[in-house]
Amino acid sequence: MGFLWYIIIGIVAGFAAGKIMRGGGFGLVVNLVLGIIGGVLGGWLFSILGIGVNDNSIIGSLITSTAGAIVLLWAVSLFKK
Repeated sequence: MGFLWYIIIGIVAGFAAGKIMRGGGFGLVVNLVLGIIGGVLGGWLFSILGIGVNDNSIIGSLITSTAGAIVLLWAVSLFKK
């Protein structure tokens, strides 16, 4: 059941990041996939920066995943131009 939650949270984070970044010129499906990958990136970035978010909660996971998805959307949009 944990893996399913990661997918759902990643999809919601990708949607939120797409709205925050105004899509970055990508479609909804790409934003959702980047949200799933961004969840992993967000966890890695937060651990490097020493930012502690309660990953046992849905809100903490959503914050981490959304931050990672925003960074990933920003990075991908740099290469798109």
